[in-house]
Amino acid sequence: MATTHPSEATFSAPETLGLETRATFRREVIDRIDTLPEGAGRLILDLTDTVNVDSAGLGALMLVQRHAADRRNTIVLLGVSDELRFLLTLTKLDELFEFKGT
Repeated sequence: MATTHPSEATFSAPETLGLETRATFRREVIDRIDTLPEGAGRLILDLTDTVNVDSAGLGALMLVQRHAADRRNTIVLLGVSDELRFLLTLTKLDELFEFKGT
């Protein structure tokens, strides 16, 4: 986790984002979002090292995005694999995020 600007932060997702990791991931990301200024925050979610995302992981991404949207903040996905990008497009979740480095 590294901060690049007071209204921007980066959070690294786990290697596997799924059933066993979703609760911790969701809690940590929401805690991080809550440190950003409401209406001006931007969280860069680094998925570069994430190699496996299942439906529970997609659900966790959707929930953290909803929390950010409720605070009028933005989540940017960084380093999204082709497989994850396909899943996000297939489920139309790609419309909820900004992408960087893909």
